[in-house]
Amino acid sequence: MEINDKSGTKEYIANSQRYENMTYKRTGKSGVLLPAISLGLWHNFGFIDNIQNGRAVLKTAFDLGITHFDLANNYGPPYGSAEENFGTIFKKDFKNYRDELFIASKAGYDMWPGPYGNFGSRKYLISSLDQSLKRMGLDYVDIFYHHRPDPDTPLEETMGALADIVRQGKALYVGISNYQPKETQEAAAILKRLDVPFILHQARYSMLDRWVENELLDTLDDNGVGCVAFSPLAQGMLTDKYLKGIPKDSRAAKDLSYLNVDTVTSNLEKVQLLDAIAQTRGQKLSQMAIAWILRKPQVASVLIGASSPNQLKENVKALGNLSFSEDELQLIDKIVG
Repeated sequence: MEINDKSGTKEYIANSQRYENMTYKRTGKSGVLLPAISLGLWHNFGFIDNIQNGRAVLKTAFDLGITHFDLANNYGPPYGSAEENFGTIFKKDFKNYRDELFIASKAGYDMWPGPYGNFGSRKYLISSLDQSLKRMGLDYVDIFYHHRPDPDTPLEETMGALADIVRQGKALYVGISNYQPKETQEAAAILKRLDVPFILHQARYSMLDRWVENELLDTLDDNGVGCVAFSPLAQGMLTDKYLKGIPKDSRAAKDLSYLNVDTVTSNLEKVQLLDAIAQTRGQKLSQMAIAWILRKPQVASVLIGASSPNQLKENVKALGNLSFSEDELQLIDKIVG
């Protein structure tokens, strides 16, 4: 896909003050600092989406100091299209800024037919990353994740593949995603023996989904690994979109992704009470939800999606108020249970 650029802008020049207002957090015990808010390309960057809008979102993100762009082999739709579109935009706008970017990809979910296009075999992971690099036009990614545990492939094989990917120069660091605490500890032990820089675990985390607080964050802390939190807005429930019901054009109404009418309805009272707290803090509910996750020292970054530059700007405003009083935290705990 080519960018049919009729804007008259020949070269993207990034905002010279982009690093002045962004908060950066250390990733575990590594040397990597990530922006407190990172941009995920799970939605809005596939072939079904407007590439010019995606381009505007990416440029806005970098101008705001967001250096971390998160992708995966199967992001789209169709699979691979988010990486391909990113590669097109990267070549046009970001090639000169490559050393300022921290680019992630992943493999672990179904990607192509047959026995070698899924889960965690060495064959799948190395083949997938080769494809991803080609789609994005990159020599390497900054971090490559195993996207989910494989119940049948030995963990030593999966982690060994990640180690060889680093040694081949195709990734600088490795991570895992969606692993439980026990699996995370086992993976960390293997990667330590292999002398591989394991620095991040990407996990679902929001005020309505706090499973990581049950051992996982402590496990990461013990191993010097940071956490990147995805779905911080609970697929849109922790925004103002559903406060007065379910809009006809919303994800919940269309039963898309992980959100449906029953889920929204069952959480509506909690969301309304949380919104009242956000208002007293001078924040939107989405901004408070992001700030609440960032209070955890293990969390290196919160991963958000954005359908427009303005939506991204609004979410980044969360960084304007990151502190919580003890009373606020207790009230939030009481509401969400």
